[in-house]
Amino acid sequence: MTQDPLVVFTPSGKRGRVPAGTPVLDAARRLGVDLDSVCGGRGICSKCQVAPAYGTFSKHGVTAAPDALSEWNAVEARYDAKRGLKPGRRLGCQARVMGDVVIDVPPESQVHRQVVRKSATLRAIEMDPATRLHLIEVAEPDMHEPAGDLQRVAAALAAQWDIPEVTCDVSLLAKLQPALRKGGWQATVAVHSPHSGATPRLLEIWPGLHEGGLYGLAVDLGSTTVAAHLTDLDTGEVKASSGIMNPQIRFGEDLMSRVSYAMMNPGGAAEMTAAVREAIDTLATAIAGEAGIDPALIVETVFVCNPVMHHLLLGVDPVELGQAPFALATSDSLELEARDLGLGAINPRARAYVLPCIAGHVGADAAAVALSEEPWRAEELTLVVDVGTNAEILLGDTSRVLACSSPTGPAFEGAQISAGQRAAPGAIEAVRIDPETKEPRVRVIGCDLWSDEPGFAEAVGPGGVTGICGSGIIEAVAELRMAGLMDESGLIGSAAQTGSPRCVSDGRTQAYVLHDASAEGGPRIMVTQGDIRAIQLAKSALYAGARLLMDQRGVDRVDRVVLAGAFGAHISPRHAMVLGMIPDVPLDKVTSAGNAAGTGARIALLNRAARAEIERRVREIVKVETAIEPRFQEHFVAANAIPHAVDPFPELAAVAPLPRVAFNTGAGGAEGGRRRRRRA
Repeated sequence: MTQDPLVVFTPSGKRGRVPAGTPVLDAARRLGVDLDSVCGGRGICSKCQVAPAYGTFSKHGVTAAPDALSEWNAVEARYDAKRGLKPGRRLGCQARVMGDVVIDVPPESQVHRQVVRKSATLRAIEMDPATRLHLIEVAEPDMHEPAGDLQRVAAALAAQWDIPEVTCDVSLLAKLQPALRKGGWQATVAVHSPHSGATPRLLEIWPGLHEGGLYGLAVDLGSTTVAAHLTDLDTGEVKASSGIMNPQIRFGEDLMSRVSYAMMNPGGAAEMTAAVREAIDTLATAIAGEAGIDPALIVETVFVCNPVMHHLLLGVDPVELGQAPFALATSDSLELEARDLGLGAINPRARAYVLPCIAGHVGADAAAVALSEEPWRAEELTLVVDVGTNAEILLGDTSRVLACSSPTGPAFEGAQISAGQRAAPGAIEAVRIDPETKEPRVRVIGCDLWSDEPGFAEAVGPGGVTGICGSGIIEAVAELRMAGLMDESGLIGSAAQTGSPRCVSDGRTQAYVLHDASAEGGPRIMVTQGDIRAIQLAKSALYAGARLLMDQRGVDRVDRVVLAGAFGAHISPRHAMVLGMIPDVPLDKVTSAGNAAGTGARIALLNRAARAEIERRVREIVKVETAIEPRFQEHFVAANAIPHAVDPFPELAAVAPLPRVAFNTGAGGAEGGRRRRRRA
């Protein structure tokens, strides 16, 4: 018997089989996917646009043939002719599922838009940007002293601003003469002076005094999200911060899935490059509009990203990063023209700077975190953890700094979770469970009230509670452990074992009902055994990476822990330690650095000396490759327990004593599993 087609929706990761011929919009609704539509499926509103992906997706176990969706119909053709569809887009109400397929729901098609929580962190930065404005008085042409207008501009810069030599793109020559004459031989020029000492370049010219400002973009290109900070190059002020989902997520949620896609699909790398470049262009246009500035005033960009994103941004096939010895095409910083990266929304002569990578799996994002946190200046032994789909970990003090990357996967972002979703209004972001009554209360994004406070339902609005995001599932699992509803191995007890009717049967395992609005037609949000397993795998990888660095330093404890990224700003140190995500330290020694990678990008954007320093520092950082370290697996297995199988966590015991419980304690159950792990 032929199976119905399998549909996988990204970025939610929700999947299921639907009968052949089912409209994509109907499939999305059937599977609980967040896909908008207001016209009743008549192909008028365009809210249900989707982006199907074809090829082999090993992560999803799907091979999507080119005919996985029905051919364009007359409604789509009419809409495209009148209003236009982006290349590769389909209308979900018109396209029908004919075979196995992966379908991406872009941000603008989602009812509950994601909140990208990588906001700019307040930071004092010494201003020395590579691109500056200079007002010059230019000598008028003289028949007796033959010289071109460009040469007279260069002479004015040399005499008035001590810039001895400049070059310019041929496209600027077309603007040069009209600007000089319109300004009465007075002009403002934007000059880019590389920190490397290379010849400065003229990027733009305006007649007379230009008072419209000059801007740069600091871009944190992550596996899951792309965040950008529009920054004033004169004052350092962040004019706007915004972010979007990385559209590459439809090719795979984690980095190795994307490398695999490139390996298995000819042209796959180019496809992913085009997708992310288009996303960056879209983001640049949106952020300029938000700030109310002309995108042509954006004359410089700085990029930080992990090695796979680094290669795909540059248009380099990342296949070598998927196998030992994990060779980078280049580890050095790059200074190039932004248009070489396919960026067309900003100034056509804008410059781009890409921070150096540290190693094959430790990229420019880790270098940016290092630039922001400067562990080489710390007197205390400091562990810096930037948590995302791939965790960057630094350990160091004034003597030396070590770095590694750990494959945590997308669970911390809310993916691979039964009721998981990206951070959006209505998503549970914080959880507390009363250890006596075993009853929960939750707080959702977009509402400051807890669910047990008066007015919560009205404050949340008609959309209600929609799911649970990364910070919410982390706190939920930790709270289950503290309330005695889950044992050290991660097993949830039954209602009889825990005394809570919220513990319900879920197949062969138990689940905890966190929120139930099914009576009103809303969702029933549970923490399942599969959810806990996903969090255990993610936190074990993170902890194992940190322990490897500690092994290299010959220490069992660190003095201080810095949590970076959106995770660091939205999860309490207590919950992180209950899970065993980070080594045991006094809670007052755990701090948040906010979006450290984004801060590092802004520092590099605004200070030329910082670029030179990080280029020097990355050569001094000791790299540890988790993929080939034999002790990684040992640490990983021990860290599966919550908080840990062998580490005593004495500091945690003082602030969050964990009850001793064990469920299903037969030879094949939790206790047997613990004995097997200890023998291993």
